[in-house]
Amino acid sequence: MLNEARNCQLCAKQLSHEPRPVLRAHASARLLIIGQAPGSRVHASGIPWDDPSGDRLRNWLGVDKKLFYDETQIAIVPMGFCYPGKGRSGDLPPRPECAPQWHAALLSQMPDIQLTLLIGQYAQRYYLGKQHPTLTATVKAWRDHLPRYFALPHPSPRNQIWLKKNPWFEKEVLLELKKYVQSTLD
Repeated sequence: MLNEARNCQLCAKQLSHEPRPVLRAHASARLLIIGQAPGSRVHASGIPWDDPSGDRLRNWLGVDKKLFYDETQIAIVPMGFCYPGKGRSGDLPPRPECAPQWHAALLSQMPDIQLTLLIGQYAQRYYLGKQHPTLTATVKAWRDHLPRYFALPHPSPRNQIWLKKNPWFEKEVLLELKKYVQSTLD
């Protein structure tokens, strides 16, 4: 199943570039990261979170690159596997075909997942529905989604304004996130 997903061409006609699905998974993974979609830099490298957003995410989680990229422990399955292209104010949203086509099948092959990080509004809406009116409300209610899910904003440098407006996130949530990640991976 993973090889099929890595070779997916489902959205080829909708993209202005060659599809390059970027994901990592293994049956023994215990932590699952579901973000949005690869950016242009990740599309070029083929390595998920290989950009400043990934640096910040690893810092938030309290893990180094070696552990982060150990797919036997951490699976990375974004909402859209391929770079969706550039929009007016940043990257386009993840292609809508990926998650319905692949997520359930891939997750069924990862029975040891103990915690899933839902990064950004697309992952949160898909997995949590519209329980909360905004991303901020969803992240603020992070305890409500445990033990299965932990909702996070996107770690993009473009989210500096959100982080400044919501200092509670770095002061309170990140401390708890690191504890949950550590206990999941121990």
